[in-house]
Amino acid sequence: MTIQKRLFDLVLGTFLALILAIPFTVLVVILLIREGRPVFYVSERMSAPDRPFRLWKLRTMTFDPDDSGVSGGDKASRITATGRFLRRTRMDEVPQLWNVLRGDMSFVGPRPPLRSYVERFPEIYRNVLRSRPGITGLATLRYHAHEERLIAECRTAAETDAVYARRCVPRKAALDLIYQRHQSLCFDAALIIETATRTFLRRIFANRR
Repeated sequence: MTIQKRLFDLVLGTFLALILAIPFTVLVVILLIREGRPVFYVSERMSAPDRPFRLWKLRTMTFDPDDSGVSGGDKASRITATGRFLRRTRMDEVPQLWNVLRGDMSFVGPRPPLRSYVERFPEIYRNVLRSRPGITGLATLRYHAHEERLIAECRTAAETDAVYARRCVPRKAALDLIYQRHQSLCFDAALIIETATRTFLRRIFANRR
């Protein structure tokens, strides 16, 4: 990661943390009342092939201490009503500002993978994780909706894992490597603006339903 990209993350992360502090606190209280504890979902992810970190999200499913793996159709029944809204608007990812400020992640980059996939596909992730993982990115914007449709059809954890490993990992990696070759602050800004625009439009359509 370049110094310029890190400074960009720190400035934008600090700005968003300040303006979101009060509404995020209110949201946490609402979740605590409606869903109970824990409010946060913490998952081990990899920022490099040999460097794990704890990724933070707002919990969107009923709590299961043994939960692991990709969230496919086999877990759909566990998504709460509040969780659906949080996922649709991507508000569940607001706690990842902490990961950005810590330096675990950037705003833009490949989505941080689970350790199991890094170990199963070392060649792929050795290249992909030369870029610091991000909250959003080229693969997120171009492939995430298709990925969700694929794994939503899965009915077991084994099926979800097989579909994700065979059909999602290589395609997302190809897009992540395209981003890596063309990465610049202007490209990052364009991807952030596109992400914000899509999120805003989702909120509008969600409110009309």
